[in-house]
Amino acid sequence: MGSSADALRPALEVENLSVRFGQVAVLEHLSFTVPHGSALAIIGPNGAGKSVLAKALIGTLPFEGDIRWEENTKIGYVPQKLDIERDLPITGADFLDAKAAVARASQADVANLLELVGLKPEAAAKPIGALSGGQFQRLLVAAALVGRPTVLLLDEPTAGVDEPGQDSLNHTIERLRDERGLTILFISHDLSVVYQYATNVLCLSHGHVCFGAPRTVLTPQLLQELYGAPIGYHLHHDART
Repeated sequence: MGSSADALRPALEVENLSVRFGQVAVLEHLSFTVPHGSALAIIGPNGAGKSVLAKALIGTLPFEGDIRWEENTKIGYVPQKLDIERDLPITGADFLDAKAAVARASQADVANLLELVGLKPEAAAKPIGALSGGQFQRLLVAAALVGRPTVLLLDEPTAGVDEPGQDSLNHTIERLRDERGLTILFISHDLSVVYQYATNVLCLSHGHVCFGAPRTVLTPQLLQELYGAPIGYHLHHDART
C-alpha cells in the first residue's frame, strides 16, 4: 500500500468537463477528484456518458474543461469493446507480445501477467477468435497491465466473464491496487461489486451527477432517482465496512 501522504495527493483532477456531440451535451460541467491509490467506480444507466467519460480521460474524445493527471501517470486501459477483428490470424500471445514490444516489457513480465489474470498459456496460444468472451477479457486486462501502469481505467472489465471468473478478476485488480499502489477507475453495472471495491462512486444520469463514498451514494432513494426505478443489490459477506 502507498503512504498516507500518497493518499492525500490527487491522481486525477477533473474540472468543468463537458463533452458534446454536435449540439448534444453528453457530459456537462463535471468536476471530481480521484485520490492517489483509491478506487473510483463510475455508475449510471445506459447512455449516461460513462464510456464517453473514460474516452475523454484517456484523450480519445475532444472535450472542454480541464483533465489533470498526476505527473508521470501511465494509464492501462481496458475498453468495453475492442475495435479489432476477432478473425485476424493472431494469437493472444501475439497480441501481448506486440504490447510488450511497445512498452519494452520482458517475456517474463508477460508470463507473470497471464498467470496473474488467470489465463493459461495454452489459451493464450489460441487465435484470438477462438477465445471465449471471458478469456478475451482476461487477455485485455493482461494487456492493460503491460508496462506497469500507475492507473488502471476499466470499462466493465468483467463483461463476458462467468461469476467465479468475475470474482477472481475483481480480487486480482484489488490486490494490484494494494500491492502496487495503483489508482483504479472502473465502470460497472454490478452495484455489489461497486460497494465492495470502490472507495468513491461517481454517478452519472443524464445531467444528474453525484459523488461520494459507497455508503453515502448507494442508498435506495438515490439509486431510484439515478436509474428511474427501484434498484437493489446484494452485499458480499466480505464487503468493506
